[in-house]
Amino acid sequence: MPAHLQRAAKTNELGDFLRTRRAAVRPEDAGIATWGPRRVPGLRREELAHLAGISVNYYTRLEQGQSANASDAIIEALARALHLDDAERTHLHALARPTTAKPRRTARAETPTSGAVHLLASMPNVPALLLGRRNDVLAWNPLGHALLAGHLDPSAPEQPATRPNQLRLLFLDPHTRELYRNWADETALAVSSLRYTAADYPDDRLLAELIGDLSINSPEFARLWARHDVRLCSSGTKRLHHPQVGDLDLHYEVLHLPDSHGQRLLTHTAVEGSAAADALSLLHSTPNMSTLTG
Repeated sequence: MPAHLQRAAKTNELGDFLRTRRAAVRPEDAGIATWGPRRVPGLRREELAHLAGISVNYYTRLEQGQSANASDAIIEALARALHLDDAERTHLHALARPTTAKPRRTARAETPTSGAVHLLASMPNVPALLLGRRNDVLAWNPLGHALLAGHLDPSAPEQPATRPNQLRLLFLDPHTRELYRNWADETALAVSSLRYTAADYPDDRLLAELIGDLSINSPEFARLWARHDVRLCSSGTKRLHHPQVGDLDLHYEVLHLPDSHGQRLLTHTAVEGSAAADALSLLHSTPNMSTLTG
């Protein structure tokens, strides 16, 4: 993406986020009486400005990207008026008060931490992946590979040029799309989590290129990205339909590694004695998973 387009996109991030959150608040939930139909959903600019205790002119400049010095008090007032949750509030602060840009370095692939790689190898009965901040698969254990990407070469994460990217797989790979029984929910969660990460790393060129590429090649991604939803996904349930062992409902945990610049472990577990646990045991004993094509 050309530099001038990247700058323009960053300038609009705050305004786009404010507009989408403003549209999501019903006037009655904000204590505003309405009479008759309204031309646009949600709050008007003047209504949000009044609720936040700031002038309409100042809020308009903020939404249009013409003010870069909003105080923490103003950002908190807007967050309260918009009924933002903790993840959205943190995201708003990151957009409104970005950290000082560091000198641009040559974009380079991430290097998996040795400790995380050893940890993956030490839990053969738990499907697990090591993900970078751009959602590149930096490493996986055999069961993690068999569960989520058995149709790919098991050695793919070892070289940056062949590494799978979890988001590219989710939106562009038909085998991965068929793997998730609730694909629409899974993609919405993935994109809202990416929004949070992108605000933390605004100068990551490779991350920006990933977002641009997915926006061009996946209408579903482009639609979800335009919603500006923000959410942290640290635990929950994965509803899978594996081509080899059938349906599985697995609990997942995302473990963020300290001092790793966004690297995290994604683990999957099943309730002991459940059908999902039996399916994982069967998968663990199935040979030649790397040749699986669905």
